[in-house]
Amino acid sequence: MASKSISLASFIKSSPTLHKLVKPVANAYAHIAGYRQMGLRYDDLIQEENMQMQKALSRLPENETYDRVYRMRRAVQCSIVQRDLPKDQWTTPENDKRYVTPLLKEVQAADDERLAWDTMKVEQLRHH
Repeated sequence: MASKSISLASFIKSSPTLHKLVKPVANAYAHIAGYRQMGLRYDDLIQEENMQMQKALSRLPENETYDRVYRMRRAVQCSIVQRDLPKDQWTTPENDKRYVTPLLKEVQAADDERLAWDTMKVEQLRHH
């Protein structure tokens, strides 16, 4: 039987005290990373060059896909002119929600299940 692993993020979120201590550090890191100043969300930074991510992106609602493309184009423009967006257009921590990650986890789980079924070995019981 496989043991269920718990991620560090899940562990931190499950502890209110630990979450309060880590959240300011996480927000400071996101600010230093600079993606919010370009109007991006964390999930916009996930590499698209793999099949699982492509499947997850194909499951996005149309409006979310449009918003993602808009954020990406705006960020490219910021990069070209080497300027951040005006501060009132930055992505706030409250708006920096994971929107691809849950879909990516679903795709990964389905792929893992498919692999488990595809590689399953069936052994015949021998009667004595």
